[in-house]
Amino acid sequence: MKKAYVFPGQGSQFPGMAKDLYESNETAREMLEKANKILGFRITDIMFEGTADDLKQTKVTQPAIFLHSVIMAKCLPDFKPDMVAGHSLGEFSALVAAGAMDFEEGLKLVSIRAQAMQKACESVPGAMAAVIALPTEKVEEICASCEGVVVAANYNCDGQIVISGEKEAVEAACVRMKEAGAKRALPLPVGGAFHSPLMEPARAELAEGIEKAVFSTPVCPVYQNVTAKPSTDPAEIKANLLAQLTSPVRWTQSVKNMLEDGACHFVELGPGKVLQGLIAKISTEPVTIEGHQGL
Repeated sequence: MKKAYVFPGQGSQFPGMAKDLYESNETAREMLEKANKILGFRITDIMFEGTADDLKQTKVTQPAIFLHSVIMAKCLPDFKPDMVAGHSLGEFSALVAAGAMDFEEGLKLVSIRAQAMQKACESVPGAMAAVIALPTEKVEEICASCEGVVVAANYNCDGQIVISGEKEAVEAACVRMKEAGAKRALPLPVGGAFHSPLMEPARAELAEGIEKAVFSTPVCPVYQNVTAKPSTDPAEIKANLLAQLTSPVRWTQSVKNMLEDGACHFVELGPGKVLQGLIAKISTEPVTIEGHQGL
């Protein structure tokens, strides 16, 4: 019985996140205090006492979710993964949890990623929208035929795809998706066009940090967003991570591949329950799905 651990991305943050871990676990407390020093500000104050709006700032959101997830993996007594995967930002949590890079390096990269994405959002305003109940091929076809930049960015589960790109192009695509029979095409409350060509300036900035980072062979395969396939080779992991910001998150295919490779127990580590819901929709066989936000 293979166990897969999965790690959430942006959007799963909540006020008070990881506070119980800090108060009840020595390892968690040490890691969070180390994070405050690395980041140069007390992120714990915002995580524990901040408002939902405070936590929405990308430079806070991404490190906060990464910290919550990684600390859960480090503090769980029975954390022995057969495979791991993370959604977008969550891939960094998955890589650290599986030992492909160390905690400090992972946190620094997540911080660079967050700030670079924030900058890219401010210089090139983009948008994202969720398209519900339209076949994947149709979504891709409409994106390709629209003027301007709009692409399929997150393949979350069959019938739920997020598109991303220039604001006008995304709006035009949404109209055409509904005309083609989509149940809904909803704009998402995000500041930019994540996982689209518009993130190229952020990808280039993050690439410098990734190139300098040291990657090791993980304790188990990491199913990466760019390929949806298992990786254990440090050079391959690095190459896939370099491409991640401007490439789609192939979550549906990642989960299908994990199921094919024998996963029958999925555990989501970190804030929220989004991935548990997606896995339940993707799996056609009965599997065990659970989540842990605290010990």
